[in-house]
Amino acid sequence: MDCSDRFRLWVLTFCVLFLSGNGFYLPGSYPHKHDIGSELLVKVNSLTSIDTEIPFSYYSLPFCQPEGGVKDSAENLGELLMGDRIENSPYKFKMYTNESEIFLCRLDPLSADQFKLLKKRIDEMYQVNLILDNLPAIRFTKKEGYFLRWTGYPVGIKIQDVYYLFNHLKFNVLVHKYEETNVARVMGTGDAAEMIPAGGKSGSDEPGYMVVGFEVIPCSIMHNADSVKKLKMYGKYPSPIKCDPSTVAMPIKEGQPIVFTYEVTFEESDIKWPSRWDAYLKMEGAKVHWFSILNSLMVITFLAGIVLVIFLRTVRRDLTRYEELDKEAQAQMNEELSGWKLVVGDVFRAPSSPALLCVMIGDGVQILGMAVVTILFAALGFMSPASRGTLITGMLFFYMILGVAAGYVAVRLWRTIGCGDHKGWASVSWKVACFFPGIAFLILTTLNFLLWGSQSTGAIPFSLFVILILLWFCISVPLTLIGGYFGARAPHIEYPVRTNQIPREIPAQKYPSWLLVLGAGTLPFGTLFIELFFIMSSLWMGRVYYVFGFLFVVLILLVVVCAEVSLVLTYMHLCVEDWKWWWKSFFASGSVAIYVFLYSINYLIFDLKSLSGPVSATLYLGYSLFMVLAIMLATGTVGFLSSFWFVYYLFSSVKLD
Repeated sequence: MDCSDRFRLWVLTFCVLFLSGNGFYLPGSYPHKHDIGSELLVKVNSLTSIDTEIPFSYYSLPFCQPEGGVKDSAENLGELLMGDRIENSPYKFKMYTNESEIFLCRLDPLSADQFKLLKKRIDEMYQVNLILDNLPAIRFTKKEGYFLRWTGYPVGIKIQDVYYLFNHLKFNVLVHKYEETNVARVMGTGDAAEMIPAGGKSGSDEPGYMVVGFEVIPCSIMHNADSVKKLKMYGKYPSPIKCDPSTVAMPIKEGQPIVFTYEVTFEESDIKWPSRWDAYLKMEGAKVHWFSILNSLMVITFLAGIVLVIFLRTVRRDLTRYEELDKEAQAQMNEELSGWKLVVGDVFRAPSSPALLCVMIGDGVQILGMAVVTILFAALGFMSPASRGTLITGMLFFYMILGVAAGYVAVRLWRTIGCGDHKGWASVSWKVACFFPGIAFLILTTLNFLLWGSQSTGAIPFSLFVILILLWFCISVPLTLIGGYFGARAPHIEYPVRTNQIPREIPAQKYPSWLLVLGAGTLPFGTLFIELFFIMSSLWMGRVYYVFGFLFVVLILLVVVCAEVSLVLTYMHLCVEDWKWWWKSFFASGSVAIYVFLYSINYLIFDLKSLSGPVSATLYLGYSLFMVLAIMLATGTVGFLSSFWFVYYLFSSVKLD
């Protein structure tokens, strides 16, 4: 077998292994063919509300249950962490078969607790989320001449202190005629996996259809509960049902039975399989979104370019002027040194708390690498919104793998600060593996107790906690220790100048240096805040975030700006004879996290006005704190590493005695 044959075999093996997994989803790759009359099953996800941000199980409310009992669907790690609980439902259709007046069930009279819970969920604006063929149910409403899109439908509505329940659903399923392909492929969207034959005729001459849309219209209908006592599930309701979403007629009362019905129509659509998610990905104000992102990129790039040009000209002029002098003039100049040249004997003096700095830099490398790789994969389409949970699962996977890089960078920096001493590298590696995950575990555990107390599906099950701990200590920690081992064996970076035994006194400054450091975070924040709004809306307002291509560009731009800001601040501190640049270079760019947290509080006050209850606010602030810590470590690492390279380059470019 020659090299070309081996390469083709390797590529084929990789493609088969990659495509056979259920985790990654390339939009448009996995069409499901349904024959006319074949059964379509609707699934239910957790009840959600932007008013509380606490998900609950669908069957926590008095709804009809399927005949065979409630069964959980297979869920990946990301879905469980996001609070999704996908279960079967009693709703089922026959492909391309319109049906109306379908009786679902008659519930027993509402107890006092059920009545109270229903009213509470209606007050809290909870939405029911249905899924058909991996498509969430979508609802259209008209307001001031504009059509608004919503995923799911409300449990009920309150009008003049009377609570009405939506007990009749009108489904409209959009289908597209199945188009046979000539490429054999394995497909699976998380629900099932099947093989599509390559070419040839299918086993049936009947045309098949693909589901390309799933719409729902909720209605409140006053049913006659006595007329359906002997009616079985999926029987024909004895009287016609007219679904008018503009009127409500089913008030809920304690001790009153509730009857549920539904109807379904099928509509052939021009929408093709690859475009069936377009309805969910169309964000309101898309033009403003694109313009704002482009404007932000242009402004920040322009400012960063000016800063970079001024900075390079200043440093280059200092070095060029020094190098053009003859030896006698250099000796005279050394006696009259000023600015950054005066701190040559202290610039590489070990910082305070060097182990903590190394640990934070290691964790920052790990988080930044995870963000870059995850967003890149998402931008390429491997983590589509259609494949629920893969984004979180991918982040966890890449974070664990990049533990090698975290351990390597932290230990090598530790040895550099210690002038090549190997002592303590294992301790540093262990701290890197436990610092950020430990804080995250503490925050998530605290929030999880709140969710457990609320009996929410957002609470992480105990079994999943055990899995996360095993992943942490059996994969992440060993990989970090392996990286630390290689970092201990790698040669440390030797400083270009010697460090004096006695530290140089830092002159008194007109303004506190930390004030300048904290203010430096405004420029990186300028690259983030517009994209941050859309990310926050996706997390807390139930919107779908999909512009990962722009997010990747913004991330790269953020890295560049953080590096430039930290370089400028470090140079300014050295020019005023302040040689304590290590931590300041980290927080010069890492201070962007302060502004992100302030923006999170602003978003809570002005955009999440309806967020109710101390539990919901605590959850929001807890998750925001977790996000801010990750941003601080990632951006601070960029600033420190760029400043370290700059200081090393600056003092190795000129010889001073």
